[in-house]
Amino acid sequence: MATENIHPIFDRLLSREERENRLQQRAKVLWLTGLSGSGKSTIAQGLEQRLFAEGYFPQVLDGDNIRTGINNNLGFSLEDRQENIRRIAEVAKLYLDSGVIVLCSFISPTRAIRKQAEEIIGKEDFLEIFIDTPLEVCEARDVKGLYAKARRGEIKGFTGIDSPYEAPERAFLTVPTRDMTVEAAVAQVYTALSPVISLPQ
Repeated sequence: MATENIHPIFDRLLSREERENRLQQRAKVLWLTGLSGSGKSTIAQGLEQRLFAEGYFPQVLDGDNIRTGINNNLGFSLEDRQENIRRIAEVAKLYLDSGVIVLCSFISPTRAIRKQAEEIIGKEDFLEIFIDTPLEVCEARDVKGLYAKARRGEIKGFTGIDSPYEAPERAFLTVPTRDMTVEAAVAQVYTALSPVISLPQ
């Protein structure tokens, strides 16, 4: 179908502000980035639980619910990672426009890839959270056994081993998890986030 036959109806939909007022929150996209094994997904899940308990309405997007569905046709080359993140950012923007607080947990290894996500979502709504865990700590955890496979050459293009990871230069928040519990990490992110997502009283 030709795109000229598509007629947007945005002006007839409920506004984001109306949805935020119903949910009593300001929608934002938190973009948790870091190496595999850094704790991104665990922190995102803990934060989702904390936000929900505090009366907010959050949604986690991570590899488990994205790569098994909408992005199950993509591999792990830099080109596929870029397309993976583009699609995720578009989905996150839909949630954002619905008034939802979105917690995106993805390695998203390069600054260019994360910049692409920020441009789709909008600079004012994109909060980059760097889960700062050294490679040796992530590799020692190796929860899924992926680093061992990468070291044996069974996985090619693995971030941190034979594919680069570029740390954020101006993150909204950096969470150094080497000696931090999950609970402390969740509390740090929640404390930083609370003023941003709260509606004025």
